[in-house]
Amino acid sequence: MSNNIREQLMAKTANLPTPADFKGETKKEKTSRGPQTMPGLTSALSVAQMRIQELESKGVETHLPVNAIVPNPWQPRRQFNEAKLSELARSIAEAGLLQAVTVRRIGEEGYQLVAGERRWRAHKLLNKETIRAVVIECTDEDMAALALMENVTRDGLSDYEIAIAVRRTESEFSTRTRLAEVMGVTRNELYKFLAFDELPDFVKLDLDLNPSLLGANSAQEIANCVKKTGDDGVKALRELWPMVVSGDLLMSKVAAAISAQVTKGAPAANAGGRSILKIFAGKVQAGSITKDVKGFTLKFKAGVITEEQESELRDYIGKMFSIQPE
Repeated sequence: MSNNIREQLMAKTANLPTPADFKGETKKEKTSRGPQTMPGLTSALSVAQMRIQELESKGVETHLPVNAIVPNPWQPRRQFNEAKLSELARSIAEAGLLQAVTVRRIGEEGYQLVAGERRWRAHKLLNKETIRAVVIECTDEDMAALALMENVTRDGLSDYEIAIAVRRTESEFSTRTRLAEVMGVTRNELYKFLAFDELPDFVKLDLDLNPSLLGANSAQEIANCVKKTGDDGVKALRELWPMVVSGDLLMSKVAAAISAQVTKGAPAANAGGRSILKIFAGKVQAGSITKDVKGFTLKFKAGVITEEQESELRDYIGKMFSIQPE
């Protein structure tokens, strides 16, 4: 019986050292191989492998109605690549489903995904009525742990999405120490992910749309800085944040910029030398207004304004200034 989680974890740990491989090392040998958390991660993955194999050995493979299955509540991914999802759907349409999804039973006739949400979504795109699935018995803690281990080690998952998974699963574990053990990280590393929850709502709203805007290290630095600087720090961050979203201010520079603004009392919009306001047409960004030491720029993306709107803008500017063709 095949299982996507098991194969992913086995592939990721096949050539990794185990904690036993590091026993007896001298201080010099530890230094030469460099700082790493790989032993802890390897242990967590190994435990997850064994638990999955144990659950899988008792599972039953069957075909289930696609509409009887609901997503994993601990799934941290906020965005699914539509192009890759369509590609997977085409592959399933041509060759069939190579790996069954894994589910657990909820209620009398419902099922909850343990693994395989992309395959399940692809079936929905194809309007398929049933999907091949392995039904396992799985507790909330098992499910939370397996979802964490599958997603924490997945390529392309942002720190913010991992943080969402951590928050969703936190209540399933007795202590944060136990949660850190399951993830294979230290408590200090765990707190970096928890720092996202301390950020202002306007930051988290943008992270929901673009999770890769901020890494865990920077999130913790910003959260600590805002905690120290209070309302002034929040105000500074509100003015600086659009520059992070637009790519004009590095995430690693934000905490220092907040501190500089609060200490010096200089306009936060001028930190980093530029102030940017986004212009929207409905939910789509149509352009921007930029002000820096070099000037004031009004920019629209091609095709977002009509000729009539362009004419009105020219007329309005013409009332304030003299406009002449080059």
